[in-house]
Amino acid sequence: MSTTPAVRKIPLFQQPRVQRVLFPVLVAIVLLGAWQGMVVGWELPPYLVPSPVLMMKTLFTDWSALGTALMVTLKITVLSFIAAVVIGVLISFLFVQSRIIETALFPYAVLLQVTPIVAVAPLIIIWVKNPTASLVVCAALVALFPIISNTTLGLRSVDPDLQSYFRMNRATRWQTLMRLRIPSALPYFFGGLRISSGLALIGAVVAEFVAGTGGTGTGLAYQILMAGYQLNIPRMFAALLLISLTGVALFVLMAWLTRLALGSWHASELSQD
Repeated sequence: MSTTPAVRKIPLFQQPRVQRVLFPVLVAIVLLGAWQGMVVGWELPPYLVPSPVLMMKTLFTDWSALGTALMVTLKITVLSFIAAVVIGVLISFLFVQSRIIETALFPYAVLLQVTPIVAVAPLIIIWVKNPTASLVVCAALVALFPIISNTTLGLRSVDPDLQSYFRMNRATRWQTLMRLRIPSALPYFFGGLRISSGLALIGAVVAEFVAGTGGTGTGLAYQILMAGYQLNIPRMFAALLLISLTGVALFVLMAWLTRLALGSWHASELSQD
């Protein structure tokens, strides 16, 4: 008589998905507790280092201004990220069609990456009259290179045997691109998305700093500048917290999209659990 072996149930706290959330939360609690303890124990003034409690209190009391600024920064980030993805993918498709084109133009993509955005942002703001459009252009330039480099690498990283098989069956360039190169490039592409989403946020904040515009339609960078001028350090920390949380949310969203697109077939996602 055969018996079916009992399936060992993994405890909740040992499950990888729970640990990926639980461990960072525990570290955050420890760091925030140490921060609060040092501020209270050493009696640090709020204009020097605010406590986490005061920072959260300021976040709620000043939410009308900070929330509006967050929406402005988020709008610029999303628009620049979409522009970087569309332009970067189209450039990658162009590069993969010819080694000559890639050799001739790829150094200029590298040039965009290594040129500090703070150096070219004033020119872009002068050339592009619309304030929002100028900020989007600046942020898109920051986020563009990871899409180009990762997607181009993915489109080139095809199995030679499969490529020979497509040639043997006389597949067209379009068929090879759609059925071989794009599926092979998806893990690289989504890796580029995770990098580019954070860079789009950084580019948006840096562009806002350089622009230095005031008024009602300003982003979080302007709130940080004004808080620094007024020595309202708790408000500055609250704005920095919003920027950090936005960056984390964008990364989590890109990781979820990666899991959604690759989780059922690619080894990079299947091996996580």
